[in-house]
Amino acid sequence: MKRYKKSLLAIFALSLALSACEKPFDQLETDNNRPTSVPASLIIQGIENDMYAGSNDPSGYNGVTGSPWGPEQRWNQFYCSNYNYYATNDYAWTSTSLYYTTLKNVVQMEAEAKKAGQPDINVYSALGKFFRAYFFENMTKRLGDIPMTDALQAAGNLTPKYNTQKEVYVQVLSWLDGANTDLTTLIAKADNNLAGDFYLGNSLTQWQKVVNTYKLRVLVSLSKQEADTDLNVKARFADVLNNPTKYPILTGMADNLQYVYNSTYNKYTRSPDNFGQNATRENMAATYLGTLTSLKDPRTFVVAEPAGSLVAAGAKPTDFSAFLGASSGEDLQIMASKANVGGYSFQNRKRYYSTYTAEPYIIIGYPELMFNIAEGVNRGWASGNAETYYQKGIQASWGFYGLTDGANTVYFSADGGYKNFNTYTVNVSFADYYAQTTVKYAGNTAAGQAQIQTQKYLAFAQNSGMEAFYNQRRTGVPTFLVGPGTANSSRIPLRWQYPSTERSYNTANNTSAVTSQFGGTDDINAAMWILK
Repeated sequence: MKRYKKSLLAIFALSLALSACEKPFDQLETDNNRPTSVPASLIIQGIENDMYAGSNDPSGYNGVTGSPWGPEQRWNQFYCSNYNYYATNDYAWTSTSLYYTTLKNVVQMEAEAKKAGQPDINVYSALGKFFRAYFFENMTKRLGDIPMTDALQAAGNLTPKYNTQKEVYVQVLSWLDGANTDLTTLIAKADNNLAGDFYLGNSLTQWQKVVNTYKLRVLVSLSKQEADTDLNVKARFADVLNNPTKYPILTGMADNLQYVYNSTYNKYTRSPDNFGQNATRENMAATYLGTLTSLKDPRTFVVAEPAGSLVAAGAKPTDFSAFLGASSGEDLQIMASKANVGGYSFQNRKRYYSTYTAEPYIIIGYPELMFNIAEGVNRGWASGNAETYYQKGIQASWGFYGLTDGANTVYFSADGGYKNFNTYTVNVSFADYYAQTTVKYAGNTAAGQAQIQTQKYLAFAQNSGMEAFYNQRRTGVPTFLVGPGTANSSRIPLRWQYPSTERSYNTANNTSAVTSQFGGTDDINAAMWILK
């Protein structure tokens, strides 16, 4: 009995000790190993990475700009897959993901900056306006109307109303103007405590150039709505060009917003590591390579290799006639059989497989800027010499590939691998190239506009996500090739469907948006407002 009492006393004492250590339930839920606050300088790195990173799953395309040799570059018709186990060239799109998680990180970045004691206008709030514009614009040009005003609310509105595409673009332009104004103020005050920026080295001056360059991209994308008085496209465009101090823009390739690869942590997407997986299972697309060869463009020799069967038939490796791309619309089995016997040109193995760095991935770049200005001047939006900008755009793209006037050394695989190469010399003359009637600017006419769009397309190769597609969708240049291989009844779609989460959880608003825009059918072939 005494032993039993002693045991009870011991248990009672232990329970008292444990109860003294107990915490309220809400405290027990707290994970002390998980940070409750993250510096803005860390959050911005994730946001910047989302500007680059994209999914390789066409059925759930999640990319903002994508990556080189990803699915978006097949849809741009720069290259083709000839092996359907890995990928096809079809446009049988379904839904696309949205970027509200990234945008919530933008909100959190701004909040953390304020929490750290920064004023209302600070480096992170200024860039936050740009990021908002960038990600919302990316979503609307893929879908049409999207939730914006009701989105990102602190209370977490799970059924946000949709804004019209026009409303989204009006707000995007407002954010860009606000970002430019705030950056001007911060730069004048030398108030820069930006940290974590891996694109532009925390330079507000460089970021301001990017903001205004991107604004010109947005304005050009609205060309079919140039008469809309709320957007005021033509006046806004001219205002940027006429006020370079107020609206600084990129001045050269060194100003590019671009993703730079290294051989350790972020390798280029084609490298010695994956040569055996896709080097011969992908070949160049006729839309891209055929345009290059038809213009006798020396970029041909840098991005592609001559087709083996054509060289065997007598073509010199440095003849433009030795290069051949496949139609993206070709039946995949036919394409594969031709590629397997050297019937098509592969990507240049020296440039893309012998190194881990290959080339930077441009997100917002100088060549596009030059062509965008040339386009605006051609359309009569601003005064200036469109031909000068057109020439600068071509020359900047040539420079990206290391092409200069005179003798240029090019390399093609000697044995089908990526280690042994034959060396050739090609003589390049920009003057001779430009003297061709197909290249020399035809003036501020429809023909001149088509030349601008053609050269812009060539400069977009393997960079800038789907800008090549969006420009083709808007202008019809170049002509995209279709057939059994592109599916979708040989049509190039105009948009993606809304994600299933919108249909399931925001049903009423989603149904209303689909009805008002597309007659009730979430059709990938339906034209959105900016295309009308």
